[in-house]
Amino acid sequence: MTITTELAGALAPAAGRPEAPTARLLLPATASAEEWHATRAAGIGGSDIAAILGLDKYKSPRHVYEAKHGRGDKVTSEAAEIGVEIEDFIATLFGKRAEVPIGTPSGTLVNLERSWMLANVDRYALDPETGAVVAPIECKNRSEYQLDDWEDGVPDAPALQAHWYMAVGGWSYAWVVALVGGNKLKYHRLERDEDLIGELVAHCGGWFQRHIVEGHPPPADGLAATKELLGRLWQVKPEEVATVDLAKAKDLRARRAELRAQAKDVETQLNEVENEMRLLTEDAAVAKVGTAIAWTWKQNGAFASKRFREAMPELAARYTRMLPALDMDALKEEQPDVYGQFRARVLNVPKKEI
Repeated sequence: MTITTELAGALAPAAGRPEAPTARLLLPATASAEEWHATRAAGIGGSDIAAILGLDKYKSPRHVYEAKHGRGDKVTSEAAEIGVEIEDFIATLFGKRAEVPIGTPSGTLVNLERSWMLANVDRYALDPETGAVVAPIECKNRSEYQLDDWEDGVPDAPALQAHWYMAVGGWSYAWVVALVGGNKLKYHRLERDEDLIGELVAHCGGWFQRHIVEGHPPPADGLAATKELLGRLWQVKPEEVATVDLAKAKDLRARRAELRAQAKDVETQLNEVENEMRLLTEDAAVAKVGTAIAWTWKQNGAFASKRFREAMPELAARYTRMLPALDMDALKEEQPDVYGQFRARVLNVPKKEI
């Protein structure tokens, strides 16, 4: 009997059949959160891959390192929580649109040959005749601003995640599905790329051995996500002083000064080019070459509230509303420890030579 897409979301992989050709069940989905976190820390999962490679906008290699050593964020972000809650809806809608029967994984999978290779697959694509698992499905919830990224293919991070699942489980293809802007479903089938999988396994295996098994911290990188993480990784102790090697300090300060000078020069050159564009555009909103748009200079940026208040004080008063706001001065005075806990750390380098 053919399994219809109306049963999507209610199916489990066919009883007695292995869920993956090259993986076994390591931890059932019914395990506690503590067990799940402990298992995840003992290996590399699909959501770690793009971060390890420096291709994740919100996570860096340092995030993965800290999490595996029990120092990661304990609170799930709202976006991640919503993504989990609507995962079933995305999978079910995909099953109907693509006419692919959907199954629910039994839990965390581990590769038969490499115990550090883990997979927590969102859903399975099933064979419509037998109910056997034929491919993993990765479900994503994305904003409207990312629509262009999904039109012609799969962005790097979810594509790498899907290939990792193929590496762990041995499947020949995978589906990546995204609900974009809450009302647009985009899905793509990815075929197994042996060369890519080989590179992922080799790189991530070496990374896991050095940074997780041996415990060496990853080196500094230039990712914004790392900067944000380092700003809140430690509880600052004002009385503590870190002793730094003189040669190392001089080298870092010199490199920083050189790069800041380069950045300032590049910013000046960029302003020159963009100002020439503005001069060519004058009072027009759009500049074209034939029928093609060369650039736009529309009045759709941030509202100049200070200039508005100064130019039209009476109209500004009419549209001024009193809104709830944190009394920062009172918080600082009455709860100095709490206030300090949530202040950003600022890196300041004195101009005076050392």
